[in-house]
Amino acid sequence: MMLASVIGEVMGIFGTATGIAQIFMYEAKINTTGGSKVSDEALEDGVIKLEDIEFTYPTKQDIQVIKKASIVVEKGKTVALVGTSGCGKSTIIQLVERFYDPDSGKVSYGGQNVKDLDPESYKTYMAIVQQEPILFSGSIRENISYGLKTAPTEAELDEACAQSNALKFIQDKTIFPLGYDTVVGERGVKLSGGQKQRVAIARALIRKPKILLLDEATSALDAESEH
Repeated sequence: MMLASVIGEVMGIFGTATGIAQIFMYEAKINTTGGSKVSDEALEDGVIKLEDIEFTYPTKQDIQVIKKASIVVEKGKTVALVGTSGCGKSTIIQLVERFYDPDSGKVSYGGQNVKDLDPESYKTYMAIVQQEPILFSGSIRENISYGLKTAPTEAELDEACAQSNALKFIQDKTIFPLGYDTVVGERGVKLSGGQKQRVAIARALIRKPKILLLDEATSALDAESEH
């Protein structure tokens, strides 16, 4: 009788262990370390190029998402991708991030093929804000400074939050008496959708990235905050 009561849990553990083993045994197609550092010349040039890109998701080989796309983003310029849902806007951002490699064509930064770059070096200069921001169960301060090599000063936090229009609600003692030390809860459940997006934008801006990618990052914001 005791065995019967725990057999379901045991089978669940077997299933979980199998999933963990598959993750450990998985060989990534994209390297996570190794490659060239982003050169000073590339940073000075700063041009992002997508040349004759063709791409199909590995799990949907029968649907070609991008066909012969070419985009040039000059240093200091803003480029907006506009189109219907499913036309490949987010896919292009993922190719620039190098979450995927194109089937053919080339993505380059400052003249360097991103395939040849050390991912850690390349992504040091990049920040992204997605439509559904991911926050961690910690304070607002921890979420904004997550991943930084040194803790930001109060002035740096204020500047980033002012740019993302988050400073006003963070400093509102009637809503968040602890300010930056307010715990946001698992996946930011204690914040509204717009508040989460503004914290995520502040997290990106505080890095002062060379490449800032916004994937419908203001979808939950009011017109004033979006502006």
